[in-house]
Amino acid sequence: MQVIGFCRFSYPAEGGFQVEHPTIEDRIAYLYSQDRLEERFRHFEGICLPSLLNQTDPDFTFVILIGDQLPDAYRDRLERLVAGLKDVRIVARPPLPHRKVCQQVLNEARTDIKEPCLQFRHDDDDAIALGFVATLKQAAQDCQALTRTHGLVGFDWNRGYVARPDAKGICAEEVVHPYWGVAQAVAVQGKVRRSIMNFGHQKLNQFMPTVTFTDRPMYVRGHNDHNDSRQGKHVKPVTLPRLSPDQEQDFRDLFAIDADAIRRIFS
Repeated sequence: MQVIGFCRFSYPAEGGFQVEHPTIEDRIAYLYSQDRLEERFRHFEGICLPSLLNQTDPDFTFVILIGDQLPDAYRDRLERLVAGLKDVRIVARPPLPHRKVCQQVLNEARTDIKEPCLQFRHDDDDAIALGFVATLKQAAQDCQALTRTHGLVGFDWNRGYVARPDAKGICAEEVVHPYWGVAQAVAVQGKVRRSIMNFGHQKLNQFMPTVTFTDRPMYVRGHNDHNDSRQGKHVKPVTLPRLSPDQEQDFRDLFAIDADAIRRIFS
C-alpha cells in the first residue's frame, strides 16, 4: 500500500486554525512574519526532518502544502532542506477552505485513487520514531479484516514525548496522549476520497473504527511559542526537564534528533 505523509508548512488556509484572524491577509501576515518563519524552520530542520530522512522504511511519499505567497527565499530554503527525501512533493496553493484543499492535495498524491493507501498527518515541528512507516505498514497488514470492511480505519500511537528545543539542547518528558495528531494515520480504501485531514485528530474515533498502540514511544510533539494550540488566553505554561546525556542519546536512537545539532541550530 502506498504511504503518504502530509504536512502543512505555514499554509494560510481558510479555517483549520485555533487562532482566528479578521482577514486572510492578517493570517498571511502572521504566518509569514520573519520571526515566526525562522522559528518554524529551526524546528523543521532540527526536530521534524531528521526522523523523516532516517526512516527504516523510506518507501513513502511526503507532501508539503505551502501557500502560493510564501516568499521565494523561504520556498528555496525548504526545497534545499527536503532534497534528501526519496519522494517529496511541495505543493503550493492559494488560501482555500482547509479540509477541502487538504483532501484535494492528498488525493492528487495517490498513485491510483482506486487502490487503498495509508495516510499520516505530520506537523512541521514534530517527529516520528524511525520505525514509524514500517510499523504503520505492519499494523495495516495485521488489521486487514478491519481495513477491508471499512472505508476508513484510524491508527493512533499515543506514547511519545513533548519536547522544547533551545540553545542549550532539549527539554522533554514522556507522555501518553491519545489522538494528539502525531504518529496518527488512516487506512483509506480504494475509491474513498475522504482523507485523514477531513477529521479533527482528537475526534478521529468518532467517525471510524480506530486501533491504538501504547507499547513504545512513537513521536516527539514539538512545544514552542508559535504552536497554534498554545495561542489561547488560558493555555498554561509547561515546564519540561532538560534531557540528560543518556536521554539525549535515546533521542538520537529513537528519532535521529541530535541535541548537538539542536544547540547549533537554536544558538
